[in-house]
Amino acid sequence: MCQKAIYPGSFDPITYGHIDIIKRALKIFDEVIVAVANNSSKQPLFSTEERVKMIKQATKDFDRITVESFDGLVIDYAHKKRISVIIRGLRMISDFEYEFQMALTNRKLAPDVETIYLMPSESYCYISSKLLKEAAYLGADISNFVPKFIEKAIKAKL
Repeated sequence: MCQKAIYPGSFDPITYGHIDIIKRALKIFDEVIVAVANNSSKQPLFSTEERVKMIKQATKDFDRITVESFDGLVIDYAHKKRISVIIRGLRMISDFEYEFQMALTNRKLAPDVETIYLMPSESYCYISSKLLKEAAYLGADISNFVPKFIEKAIKAKL
């Protein structure tokens, strides 16, 4: 069985925590599509195209992944791609309520699509893109949380 999964998110920007989830997913699935949400209601630091490019560069040594953007509901995107598994990362218990609510809504809208949660390594479980951007804005060293080229891109934007 050739099983594919979608790992959706805003990835603004991708962090070592996201990369860890991708590595874990590749141990389970034959192919992983990293799907960058083009969400106009959020105000990302990086454009959708920039985020796709950064993810491709950060994962250039990985086999069996595809990086692309999508608009709309992730379940519609999953149906379009004929994929029945969505991967989500759970960092802390604080993520659980939102993720649980989203998974139940998706299940009601698309009962044929399952959500699987993966936890990153303990060393990445507290990292969030939002927190990293705030820390970088205030001059913190974020090199332990993102690849060097992303750290430079964040600092250039800020």
